[in-house]
Amino acid sequence: MMMPFKNQALVEFDSLESAERCVAYGTSGVVHVAEQQVFFNFSTSRRISRTKYSQDPVGRNKVLLLSVQNPLYPITTDILFMACNPISPVQRIVIFKRHGIMAMVEFMSVSDARKVKLALNGAEIYTGCCRLSIQYAKPKRLNVFCNDHSSWDYTRQREQGTWTPHQSILGDDPSHVYGPRCCPLLPVPYDNRYSSGEEVQNSSSVVMVGGLHPIKMNCSRIFNLLCVYGNVGKVKFLKSVPCTVLVEMGDRYAVDRAVTHLNDIKVFGNKLNVCWSKQQVVIPTQVFSLDDGSRSYQDFSLSRNNRFSDQRANYNVIQPPSAILHFYNAPPTFSQQQLHQLCEENSVPSFIRFKVFKSKASSVTPQTQSGLLEFDTRNAAAETLIVLNNHRITVKNSSAQFTLKLCFSTSTHL
Repeated sequence: MMMPFKNQALVEFDSLESAERCVAYGTSGVVHVAEQQVFFNFSTSRRISRTKYSQDPVGRNKVLLLSVQNPLYPITTDILFMACNPISPVQRIVIFKRHGIMAMVEFMSVSDARKVKLALNGAEIYTGCCRLSIQYAKPKRLNVFCNDHSSWDYTRQREQGTWTPHQSILGDDPSHVYGPRCCPLLPVPYDNRYSSGEEVQNSSSVVMVGGLHPIKMNCSRIFNLLCVYGNVGKVKFLKSVPCTVLVEMGDRYAVDRAVTHLNDIKVFGNKLNVCWSKQQVVIPTQVFSLDDGSRSYQDFSLSRNNRFSDQRANYNVIQPPSAILHFYNAPPTFSQQQLHQLCEENSVPSFIRFKVFKSKASSVTPQTQSGLLEFDTRNAAAETLIVLNNHRITVKNSSAQFTLKLCFSTSTHL
């Protein structure tokens, strides 16, 4: 049984001995499936119970449940409409955020829904990202209370005679048209909603972050948190609004990713309020000293720690905060004890489990080390990332220096 929203699956064997052999094999070495490292463990379930939807391969519902995996670009009703409607007429769409970006799409009939599921399940909206995982949903009909970027009732438009078809975007890679992913990419599709000439909402590349801890947050730590979702330019604390900062990102899609994944997370005991700013740019006025002695304004535009500026940007995995951090670029001899000591010295929560990825067989002497760190909670993991991401490590008796990189992992357990 696949559990795509958790990146997990249950596998039932004919005997306990077979399951034990599988787990033993999976833990004895590194196993990859589709170039992704996988982990094996015993489940608390005694057997796999099939749902009525998995028993019936055809499905008995005209509403599909879509999970968008690795959403590097904003997902709106327009985007999903353009992906699905060329295959079968779309009736209604509702987008929500639970374990990532998810949506329900209603069609005119069960056969229409089945056509879309067969055509799009596993497909990528854009090359290399925004992969669709589709199953049949439980609701028989969607309730749409307003038409906006997260919900839309297309039957109302047909009744009013204002509906117009869109072209499919599946298979298109916007970077071919608009440049690399670190630049502004997909504009909000034009339709009758914007015919009045009004400017599209959320066109700013500036994000506002409020609810910050008054002592434990500064410009560098804001950079450490936001750089996993896009390039960070200027960071400015507001003197008139305590514990609030403006951050100019590389593009408005980086802002969208930050708002989507970071709003309402709790760090250092404070819940963050992450939202779009009306400001178009960040101007360094009223620079002052923060409580820790650092300056209230900093420009990171030329920082080498920005991760979306070169060909390596394609390897960035956009993931909501989780209890497991992926670390890389650590010294090859860095031990679990040294990592614990690093957490202790910087007064951040320490990890409860530690896993190092084995180097490739072709690499006799690895140049750096990477692996996973599991924490008690996602809040603890986020606090450690804020403080230790981009931390410089000096190796004793050596001139070599390493910049430790952290990001939220797609793994759910070690």
